[in-house]
Amino acid sequence: MLDLAPVVPVVVIEDASDAVPLARALVAGGLPAIEVTLRTPVALDAIRAIADGVPGAVVGAGTVVTPEQVTRCVRAGARFLVSPGWTDVLLDAMRASGVPFLPGVSTVSEVVALLERGVREMKFFPAQAAGGTAYLRSLAGPLPQARFCPTGGIGPANAPEYLSLPNVGCVGGTWMLPPDAVAARDWARIEELARAASGLRDAGGTCR
Repeated sequence: MLDLAPVVPVVVIEDASDAVPLARALVAGGLPAIEVTLRTPVALDAIRAIADGVPGAVVGAGTVVTPEQVTRCVRAGARFLVSPGWTDVLLDAMRASGVPFLPGVSTVSEVVALLERGVREMKFFPAQAAGGTAYLRSLAGPLPQARFCPTGGIGPANAPEYLSLPNVGCVGGTWMLPPDAVAARDWARIEELARAASGLRDAGGTCR
């Protein structure tokens, strides 16, 4: 799932009625993979609305931390799952869900533990606080089989550097969703920002 787009918008939906127009703006801007975080009471409704109403979107669920959430998200239509971290219980539930998943890591030991379990695609979180591009660059030598979607503290200024790394498939971020544009339901502006973000593939040099 790291190959859908160079940037995965990390979306917090406060009003379920915003889900479809917001997703349409992101898709029109070239960002089809949309992570809806489970941080609001309407998150599952938003996932369901996008799955049903935006054919071009690949909607997923973020901030997944329990097996129960895994089940509810997949039933709502989530096509991928993202967690900030992982446990054996959560990993088993995500693996059993039948959809792609990105368990969160921030240490070498966590990466090695996932590789032992056959997981090669991971979320690196919180990316900037956990060491940023220098940390990921250091992992590429001893652990080249691991690929990452860094999230946390990433914006248009540093995303190209992340995307230039051989072990980074895409990045996650919120900068294409400024709060004032979301509050104003300025979908045209969000589409424009999404289009600029989708162009970071070329700016980064690599994003497989």
